[in-house]
Amino acid sequence: MEAYWLSILGVLALCLLSVLLAVYSGVSKGFAGALSGPVFPADDGNRLYRIDRVHMNSVEALAPFVVPAVLAMMVGVGPVTLAVLVWAHLAIRLTHLVIYLRGGSAAKGGSVRTILYVSGALVMLALILVTGWAALH
Repeated sequence: MEAYWLSILGVLALCLLSVLLAVYSGVSKGFAGALSGPVFPADDGNRLYRIDRVHMNSVEALAPFVVPAVLAMMVGVGPVTLAVLVWAHLAIRLTHLVIYLRGGSAAKGGSVRTILYVSGALVMLALILVTGWAALH
């Protein structure tokens, strides 16, 4: 597992990001006097809603990425290949977070946010395919 230290740090960073966003969302809701759970109005113009959605987006993206990343280490995907995929995914998630929290047209589903979403999905797909290929060979 020593060869995968960079990938392990990236996966841990993704997990930490999700935890930090949970705390940020909870604290933001507390200061706003909002209850836990969904934020209303469900509108990208509502900063509290965007904070909540960024947190939920990170949670939704975590398992489909972390599971194949751990499996990739188990089946022997090249450490450099895996590290590139993990850190590319982390960079995409961080960029998505900044764009979404900033607000404006990009946060409302503009082309930048769509490109980031598709890019993240393609990185996940590449990770799944590379892991599956290594498992079969």
